[in-house]
Amino acid sequence: MKKAAILFILVSLLCSVTSWAQPGKKAVVAFYNLENLFDTINDPNKNDEQFLPDGDYRWNSDRYKAKLEALSTVISEMAKIEGGLVVLGVSEVENEKVLLDLAATEKLKPYGLKVCHHESPDRRGVDVSFFYDPARFRIIDTASFPLVVPNEPEFISRDQWLMTGILDNTDTLYILVNHWPSKSGGERRSLPGRLAAGTLSHTIADNILKNHPGAKFILMGDLNDNPNSKAIMECLGTKTNTKNLTIYDLYNPMWKMFHDGIGSYAYRDSWEMLDNMVVSGGLVFPRANTYRFVSAHVFRKDFMFTKTGSYRGYPFRTFAGGNYQGGYSDHLPVYIILSK
Repeated sequence: MKKAAILFILVSLLCSVTSWAQPGKKAVVAFYNLENLFDTINDPNKNDEQFLPDGDYRWNSDRYKAKLEALSTVISEMAKIEGGLVVLGVSEVENEKVLLDLAATEKLKPYGLKVCHHESPDRRGVDVSFFYDPARFRIIDTASFPLVVPNEPEFISRDQWLMTGILDNTDTLYILVNHWPSKSGGERRSLPGRLAAGTLSHTIADNILKNHPGAKFILMGDLNDNPNSKAIMECLGTKTNTKNLTIYDLYNPMWKMFHDGIGSYAYRDSWEMLDNMVVSGGLVFPRANTYRFVSAHVFRKDFMFTKTGSYRGYPFRTFAGGNYQGGYSDHLPVYIILSK
């Protein structure tokens, strides 16, 4: 046999073995509460007075730039997770400008992240939005859903923001980012807002899953409640495990982590899982050769925690007790890994 023919056979065998040995593609979808990412410019339509140079927090250009630098450090580290950061939902952002400024920082600019933003009618003036990698995720539709609380006509909160797109030219993902009403005013007084938010999210998911059986739906956000709460388990209708899960159901993988003492937010020396990633049965049991849900995680790095003082061991935040700390956020990011 001629040398050229032998070489061709060897190369062909090597290529087939290499192809077989390569792991399936992966993708990371995440959420991060950015803790009051405001610019320094007064917006008469928003309650941003605290975050102005002459406001309570003395929010000037230096502090704003330091905040952007801090957040870019965390997000750039997340982008190094195997599979790559494809979509990052965020909350507590003032406007599209702060997101564009963040994406343009030295550490994030190389990733070429784009912004999908929606202005909400929130009293505090904060919104939920998305960053995404345009090289891997193509947006095909967006929709906003206002939150209405029964018997509270004056209630105003963040809209729920749905982004539909195609991942790696193969999988359609429906991604809903949330920031449910907080517990300000106490659990009993604030609960109706979260119950209404859970019901709204369930209605959105149900509509998608019934009209598109097997749809790959992801709900993410700061839900201001733990995975075992009534708003999440009953109103949103999540399952705590994949046993008997159908393509019309929602599975919350954060429940077990919370049960095991893992959280994304520290309060009174205990960890809470306020930040959740919920997936549909269509992601847990997908069609062959498409993306599936693999695992859920809380993103933790040593530099993200306070090292001294009364908040030692807590997420290193921008402000604590009204005092400037110069940290990252009072929440830790959460993420899921998808794999083919």
